[in-house]
Amino acid sequence: MNNAELADVFDRIASLLEIKGEMAFKTLAYRRAAESLRSMVEDIHSLRASGRLDEIPGVGKAIAQKIEELLDTGQLRYLNRLEEEVPPSLIELLNIPDVGPKKVALFWQRAGITTLDALETAAREGRLRDLPGMGPKSEIRLLEGIKAYRCSIRRVPLPVARTLARPWLKWLESQPGVTQAQAAGSLRRWKPDIGDLDIVFASDHPAPVMQGLTQKKEVHRVLAQGEYKSSIELEDGLRLQFWCQPPERFGSLLQFVTGSKAHNVRLREFAQKVGFSLSERGLLDRSGVEHLCAAEEDVYEKVGLPWIPPELREDRGEIQAAMQRRLPNLIRFEDLVADLHLHTNWSDGEGSIEEMVSAAQQIGRRLLAVTDHSFLIKVDEGSSFDKLERQRAEIEKLRSQLGGDFILLHGAEVDILSDGSLDLADEVLQQLDIVVASLHFGLNQPRQVITNRLLNAIRNPYVDIIAHPSGRSLPDFEGADLDWEAVFSAAREYNVALEINSNPAHLDLDEAHARRAAEQGLLLCINSDSHAPRQLGREYGVAVARRAWIEPRQVLNAWPADQILEWLKNHRSRKR
Repeated sequence: MNNAELADVFDRIASLLEIKGEMAFKTLAYRRAAESLRSMVEDIHSLRASGRLDEIPGVGKAIAQKIEELLDTGQLRYLNRLEEEVPPSLIELLNIPDVGPKKVALFWQRAGITTLDALETAAREGRLRDLPGMGPKSEIRLLEGIKAYRCSIRRVPLPVARTLARPWLKWLESQPGVTQAQAAGSLRRWKPDIGDLDIVFASDHPAPVMQGLTQKKEVHRVLAQGEYKSSIELEDGLRLQFWCQPPERFGSLLQFVTGSKAHNVRLREFAQKVGFSLSERGLLDRSGVEHLCAAEEDVYEKVGLPWIPPELREDRGEIQAAMQRRLPNLIRFEDLVADLHLHTNWSDGEGSIEEMVSAAQQIGRRLLAVTDHSFLIKVDEGSSFDKLERQRAEIEKLRSQLGGDFILLHGAEVDILSDGSLDLADEVLQQLDIVVASLHFGLNQPRQVITNRLLNAIRNPYVDIIAHPSGRSLPDFEGADLDWEAVFSAAREYNVALEINSNPAHLDLDEAHARRAAEQGLLLCINSDSHAPRQLGREYGVAVARRAWIEPRQVLNAWPADQILEWLKNHRSRKR
C-alpha cells in the first residue's frame, strides 16, 4: 500500500466511527493521521524501514501498529470489525449537504437505509418525515441536497473558482455601505481545487445586501439567509456562502473564514494559552474585555504572533514557526525575473517570439527562454536541426533589436522517450542555450521503468530543467508513479532544477513534492509553460510554491538575470 491508500483507510475508519457515535477525539485522531499521510512525500515503506513511523504528525503507537499491519497484509482487522458493525455504504451519505453523522445514523438505525439511492427513494416516497427532527420540508431539503451532491462530486478547479467569484465580489463592492469584500476559504489559500466558495464583506447594515444577494438571478436555491451569513446554491450545485461583520470586526471575520479549520483550531488553542477567546467577531480576554480587529494582521498581533500568509494556514507547523519567528519569506509573483519554459508559433503556441517577449516585458521579466516542443520541431535529425537553426536566426535578430536590457535564450522542451533517451540528439542539444526535458507519454509505466526514464534525462549532460516532473493532468490524472526519493537524489547529484509548472492543468510539482524538494536543498524553477502571450501572467505556480513554504533564494528564475546565466554556464560544464 502507498501513502494515499493508507490515508483513505484512516479516513474511512474516522467516518465509520462518526456514524457509530464515537467520541470526537477518537475520530479526529484518524483524520489527522490521514491528512499527514496524504500530504507526505517520503514513501511510507522507507519510513517504516528506518523506524520513523512515529515521526509522522498525528501517528502514535496504536496507529503506527495499524500502518504496519496494513503494509504487511493489505488488510486491517480493526476496519473489518468496524465494517461488520456499520455498513460502509453509509459513508457516501456524509457527502450530502447538511447531513451529518447523527442524521446518517438515524436513517440507518430507524429506517434501515444504507445507500444513497435508498435514501433518495425514501425521501421521494415520504417515508422519512416521521423520524425525529424530520418532516415534509426536511425531505424536500434532503432531495435538493442529494441533487446538489450528485452535481458537485468533482470539485471546482482553482482558475474556474477565481472566475466565478469575481462578479460576486464586484457586485458587493458596488453596494452602498460595503467597505470591503474579499474571497476567503480555500480559494484565498490557493488550493488547487475548491468545494464551496466563501466570500466575506464589511458593512454596518448588511441586511439589505444579504437580501440582494439571495435575490440575484443566478441563485437557484437559498439555503439560509440571515443578517450576518447567507448561503445560496447555483444551478450546477455550486454553493456560495456570504459572511459579514461591521468594518471594525472585518479582520477577525476574514481570518476565521479563510481557515483552514485545522489552522483555526490550532490558533484558538494558542490564543487560549495567552488569555484570549477567538471567534469571527474578535477576541475576548479573561476579564471579559472585547478586542476588535479591523485588519486580519491585528488578530495575530494581539495574540503575540506575526501575520501568517493564507497559503500556509494548513496546520503544517506554521503556528510553531510563527511562535519562533521562523516563518519563510515566501516567494511572490513579482520576484520572478525570468520564464524558462514557454512555447511560440514555431510549435504549438499562438504568439510569435516577438509577441511573447513583449508580453514578458510588460509583467517585468528580464529574461525569456524560447523552449518549443521538440516533437513538433522534429521530423528527422537533419530537418530538426535546420528548423532550430532558422529559429536561432530569428532570435539573434530580435536580440540585436532588444539590446542589453532584455535577455533572450534559445532552447527546447525535449521529450523523454520510452527507453529514457531524448528525442533530439546530443549534437543538437549542445547548440541550445537551455534544455528542458519532460515526460508526455507512457505515464502509466511501472514505477521503476518510468523512474529510470526520468533519471536518464537528469543525467544527460545538456538537460538543465525537468518540466512538470510527474506529468500529471488535472483533474483526471494525478501523475506517474515515481520513486520520488530517487528523483530528488539524482536531481541533487546532477544539480538539475525541478519545475513547478504554472499551467493549472499541471501544477506539477505539487505542493507536497515541492516542499520536500526544497527541504532537501534542490533547486526549483517556476515557469508558465505558456502557449500564448496572455498566459505569461499565470500566478498558479507561485501559489503552489507559497503553499510549499518556498523562498525566492530556492527558485532559479527568481535570481538576478546574470546569476541565471552563470548557473546555466557552470551547470553544463559540471555535468559534462
